[in-house]
Amino acid sequence: MAEGNGEISYDEVAGKDSDVGRTEDYHKLIEYGLDPKVAAKLDDIYKTGKLAHAELDERALDALKEFPSDGALSVLGQFLDSNLEHVSNKSAFLCGVMKTYRQKSRAGVPGAPALTPTVQVKGPDEEKIKQILARTGYTLDVTTGQRKYGGPPPGWEGGTPGAGCEVFCGKIPKDMYEDELIPLFERCGTIWDLRLMMDPMTGANRGYAFVTFTTRDATQRAVHELDNHEIKPGKTLRIKISVPNLRLFVGNIPKSKGKEEILEEFGKLTAGLVEVIIYSSPDDKKKNRGFCFLEYESHKAASLAKRRLGTGRIKQVWGCDIIVDWADPQEEPDEQTMSKVKVLYVRNLTQDITEEALKEEFEHYGNVERVKKIKDYAFVHFDDRDCAVKAMQELDGKDLGGSRLEVSLAKPPSDKKKKEEILRARERRMMQMIHGRSGFDWCGCSPPHAMRGRTPQQAPRPQHARPDYDYDYDYYGYGDYRGGYNEPFYRYDEFYFDYAGPPQPSAVRQPPNRPQPDDELGLGANSLYYDLTGGTQVPTQLNYSKLLI
Repeated sequence: MAEGNGEISYDEVAGKDSDVGRTEDYHKLIEYGLDPKVAAKLDDIYKTGKLAHAELDERALDALKEFPSDGALSVLGQFLDSNLEHVSNKSAFLCGVMKTYRQKSRAGVPGAPALTPTVQVKGPDEEKIKQILARTGYTLDVTTGQRKYGGPPPGWEGGTPGAGCEVFCGKIPKDMYEDELIPLFERCGTIWDLRLMMDPMTGANRGYAFVTFTTRDATQRAVHELDNHEIKPGKTLRIKISVPNLRLFVGNIPKSKGKEEILEEFGKLTAGLVEVIIYSSPDDKKKNRGFCFLEYESHKAASLAKRRLGTGRIKQVWGCDIIVDWADPQEEPDEQTMSKVKVLYVRNLTQDITEEALKEEFEHYGNVERVKKIKDYAFVHFDDRDCAVKAMQELDGKDLGGSRLEVSLAKPPSDKKKKEEILRARERRMMQMIHGRSGFDWCGCSPPHAMRGRTPQQAPRPQHARPDYDYDYDYYGYGDYRGGYNEPFYRYDEFYFDYAGPPQPSAVRQPPNRPQPDDELGLGANSLYYDLTGGTQVPTQLNYSKLLI
């Protein structure tokens, strides 16, 4: 073993007199199966009072037992050097240190065994933190991944703050801590908790935090007063209302499964599942579209479910390799914007319902300027908002052509650039997920063409390809359609898989720039998605069924 950092003494201790002066806990560690040098190091840490044997659970001890002795000694060295004053779960903290060690080792970081950041990171002002904790009666809990300051406030009699009470704070200087952030956010109202995200690889913060207030008014004040606030010369914060994501997208499920079957199956595999959302074709209500959305009681429950289903041991459900990702939340327009909408969004339409039939049905409630049908949904434009609202109230849930209509006010588009970034990020995640799993079972469906022997770079890009369509996604937005608004495109880009069977040979051979008869967007049943981020061309079979959730 290399000398230095005081570790040479443990080589000596591990000799014939290794048990001299050792406590009973040392013998427990030896019996558990730990290397004598590692057991001796832990026993010395026990003697400092920074850690007690009872504070280590089996998970931490098992992880230490699996580590090479040199690595375990380095991990324990950093643990001993860490400030553990605000660490409530020291066993979890030690596991975090071990995880960071593995990450650095895999990345080939020079000096990984020592686990010391290349740049010394300035820590918080401990005296200020103690004053804040004494003043508020709150606690500070530190892990390798975050520093959580929180209450509830002393004497609090209400419940946990609900939706709309949390803000996301970005662009935080990497050397800033809660001793400076708490007084800033306290100007806006009573803080429920503040979570500063930390990078265990460097010891610095990740540049963002989440702050929960006890009231929504305080949240609104924080956005109004602190967004673009100059926290340091040349450094401005970005403050946005945070919406917790409770929903997961699960793709590649059998199309024969119904809502209750899906709820029962995933309810057995994950905790906190409260709702399942599936979509069926109006022309075949017995089948789902090969995917579903799982909604959980909290973001934490959804996050644990994603980890269990996506990266854990459960990778097959009903014999299919499932794909799990976060469902991108749809931004809700404000009330002022929605108060001007005169366009209705009508979904769940069968193929035989025409634009003329829709116009005739909706004109009973006022003058309809135009109707645009795209696949199984349509937009109905009224010239008067009151007439549109009346039609929505009367026709929502009504049967038309054997299908139950779903009618709502159409929502104007969100920021196009932001939506395109979401699409590209999701496309990359999905491709990495699928390519990273050999022997992927497509549950009776065909994979995208690029996964069947043809690399993305080999695929030609047809003239009709559109950059804003994802591969094999069912778009639960409203598609590219010019509506009656000032925005250049009346669209929603929240797209998701529609797992379809193999494309028919006739469809594959069809000339690339000849649209299918029912293709309102002029793309054809088979086309290519062009990834603008890197110029890669991913051949796909596109399906234009639209979803709204």
